[in-house]
Amino acid sequence: MLEELTITNYALIESLTVPFTEGLNILSGETGAGKSIIVGALSLILGGKGDPSLIRTGTEEAVVTATIRLPENGGALLYLQEKDIADDDGYIIIRRVLKRSGRGAIYVQSVPMARQDLVDLTSSLFDMHGQHSHQSLLNIEQHRKLLDSYAGITADVEELKTLFTALSSLKKEYEDLKKSEREILVEQDMLRHALREIDAADLKPGEEEDLAQEKKLLLQHENLMELFDGISGQLSSVEGGALLQLRKTREMLGKLSALTKEAEPLSGRLDNAFFEIEDIFETLGAMKEGIDFSPSRLEECEERLQTIRRLEKKYGDSIEQVWEYRQEAERKLHLYESREEEAARLEEKIASSEKKVLGKAAEISKTRKIQSQELENEILSGLKHLGMEKASFLVNVSGKETPSGRQSCGPAGMDVVEFMISPNQGEPVKPLKKIASGGELSRIMLSIKTVLADSDSISTLVFDEIDSGIGGEIGLAVGEYLARLGNSKQILCITHLASIAVRADNHIKVDKVVQGGRTFTGIKVITGEDRVTEIARMLSGDTAGTASIEHARELLKKYS
Repeated sequence: MLEELTITNYALIESLTVPFTEGLNILSGETGAGKSIIVGALSLILGGKGDPSLIRTGTEEAVVTATIRLPENGGALLYLQEKDIADDDGYIIIRRVLKRSGRGAIYVQSVPMARQDLVDLTSSLFDMHGQHSHQSLLNIEQHRKLLDSYAGITADVEELKTLFTALSSLKKEYEDLKKSEREILVEQDMLRHALREIDAADLKPGEEEDLAQEKKLLLQHENLMELFDGISGQLSSVEGGALLQLRKTREMLGKLSALTKEAEPLSGRLDNAFFEIEDIFETLGAMKEGIDFSPSRLEECEERLQTIRRLEKKYGDSIEQVWEYRQEAERKLHLYESREEEAARLEEKIASSEKKVLGKAAEISKTRKIQSQELENEILSGLKHLGMEKASFLVNVSGKETPSGRQSCGPAGMDVVEFMISPNQGEPVKPLKKIASGGELSRIMLSIKTVLADSDSISTLVFDEIDSGIGGEIGLAVGEYLARLGNSKQILCITHLASIAVRADNHIKVDKVVQGGRTFTGIKVITGEDRVTEIARMLSGDTAGTASIEHARELLKKYS
């Protein structure tokens, strides 16, 4: 749910924060006040294209920020998790920046995001209808999803997708197996060569690291010997080495201990130090003896390392990966060598999998065709209430076909679902995108969304042109449907009709004022007498008179 929209330096808006609530949010105001500017700013939050020409004159950038409360367990939360973006206790902040000097920026929770990613994120949260079109209703794939949601078969379609993925995997394995004989023979030769090469090398785990260390020691042999000799000399030199000095000191401390018992512990500690240093001296000697330097051994190490690294370059980044490649090569060879038997096994599995896929797809298709008629009737009933009495509406469910004319089945089934309409009596139905105006599309979507209110996951609907070309009883019906839909969804609606505005749970009046020679758009959440005055203005089309004030009070009393 959209909780707040803050707009800075966008078109006529210098700085504005618009609060939204659950239920039906109405934006009203005189023509040109800036209602559609607010919706246009929201379209930027939904990933709409930014137009630098809309940056307010005299400024270099426009900023739009939205605070959104996410539905629990919704697609948006999963999408954010995939992008490794953390929500803030169920809330996110989206910020869109337009720059006059060039490319703007998008941030979700202060993390930069590409515009298409923003579209993907917000498409599960918002559905916009009007001049800032984000109309999912024009997307034919959405028609299938809406029908499936209405029919209660979304889980069945997900199951079909899983079955279809398994079938595709089997077919891919079969295609790999049935490569041309020539390709197989070439690949077999390559695999056998790889096995011979890897086996001949007889690689050992950890060998590369051990050889690298040995090579390093061999290359530093002269330095090592100098260090060993230097340390040994410091410890054992007859001209003042540490061990000699310690022996003399032990003798002297022994004499001191004979004279005073207080020195006896010191004598023991010095003995321990002497024996420890003596042990170090002997260990260093053993280490020196253990280093067997020979130029030929250095050459052997280098050649062995070259062999290992050549194999790693061809077959993997480490000895472990080279062995993994070997195992996979052996598996493939075995597969090729027994490919006829394997092909027969795969053909059997594919046939069984296809049967499951087609069976599930046929079951889904049958349900779609039955439920499409129910959905047609409910939507058509809604359209008649919304002033489209002469309209015809069809949920067309047709089969997919391959280029050769055979029935085709995809991950979502064997059907193409498309909503078609004829707004006028006697005219044939046509696809929505070819025939419906903005206002008609909004009313069609209102009817559909009302029917699907409990099963549709989108939580916020935005209507910019829903009252286009209507009034009177139709306006009352549209207001009734919006209010009903507002019981389960958040609705944002721009309207000029009092019959719609009186249904608002949150009524926002948009004004335009001129100060210091500049025009500014402002808003005010109106209640009480302010709302009565605004409804009266909408009724009269001008300054509210006594009659329109009374009429406004009656409407508000009846519908709010």
